[in-house]
Amino acid sequence: MITLASIIDQFGPDYLAQYGGSVLPSQRHALNAMKNCRTSLGPCLLAQCGDCGEQRLVPHSCGHRNCPHCQHFESQRWIERQTQAVVAGSYFLVTFTLPAELRELVWQHQRVLYGALMDCSWATLHTFSQNHKQLQGSPGAVAVLHTHARRLDFHPHVHLAMPAAALDADKGLWRTLRKSAKGGGYLFNHKALAKVFKAKFLTALAELGLPPPPNLPVKWVVDCKCVGNGEKALVYLGRYLYRGVIAEKDILRCENGQVTYRWRDSKTKKLAQRTVSAVEFLRLVLQHVLPKGFRRARNYGFLHPNSKRLIALLRLLVFKPCETAGAELAASTQTQRPKLLCRCCGAVITVVRRRILPVNAPPVCASHEELASA
Repeated sequence: MITLASIIDQFGPDYLAQYGGSVLPSQRHALNAMKNCRTSLGPCLLAQCGDCGEQRLVPHSCGHRNCPHCQHFESQRWIERQTQAVVAGSYFLVTFTLPAELRELVWQHQRVLYGALMDCSWATLHTFSQNHKQLQGSPGAVAVLHTHARRLDFHPHVHLAMPAAALDADKGLWRTLRKSAKGGGYLFNHKALAKVFKAKFLTALAELGLPPPPNLPVKWVVDCKCVGNGEKALVYLGRYLYRGVIAEKDILRCENGQVTYRWRDSKTKKLAQRTVSAVEFLRLVLQHVLPKGFRRARNYGFLHPNSKRLIALLRLLVFKPCETAGAELAASTQTQRPKLLCRCCGAVITVVRRRILPVNAPPVCASHEELASA
């Protein structure tokens, strides 16, 4: 299998030579981190067995959220936390997409406009929920920002997994959407959502002092579809939260300075292939590195982390006892981080020292399982 680190090692200097003047600090950091991830070029940790005293050096994982090898445990725990907060009823996945004419402006002002995209999307849903005849309250949503299309092109959009329910804090009422004859598959009109979202985002641009391009389309695109109880949608969102924009199994060939990778066409649902230069491939991957400290996933409304007490109260007052018990059982059986085991006696070994610089470390020898848990 062709690894992303091997492509970076071979063609990273060419990429920096061609795009060095426009490479952002966050992209340069990601390039170095993924190149040295779990190799002898990076720092190591020293692990020691408490039973037999065996010591072993294990290379550190880079921990970068765009690295295809790292953060699998964090991704699984995020999915578990979100599914534990799932409320009863139908869920909808609402996708807000910026038009292509705005992509250059967004790229130039990533931090503020990514945030504006997420906040305007939530504000639109909040407005519609407040004005809905059945809901008339504040909703909750889990939002995840994506900047890539399936072909790895720059395509900023945000997904919001939203239950068809709302809380009226003033009256202390919990309202849910009554299922229609269509089976509960309709929440808000997507055309109306697009109009309000467009107005809110253009207002945000004006407040930031950023003039929009003159050729903006009249109609914007917002998609709203029912996704059942929401668990599959949350798993889908968590899958791309920490693992970067491409899996290494989808990198098919790297020959003669060309990289071929596959992607699934959203219209035909069939796998397609794309071949680009290795330097262009690195540019496609690194353009989706978010600014340092920017949170890709955010919870809003009654699903915000500050509303844990409210969720607990809702489970007591609204949900059935079996559902509450099931949530408590799920919370007690969360996935645990893999343990390092001693090769001599099989006991669990503990880390006694971290961040050992490579210049002071002897050659590293660790199994694949140890690398995965480092």
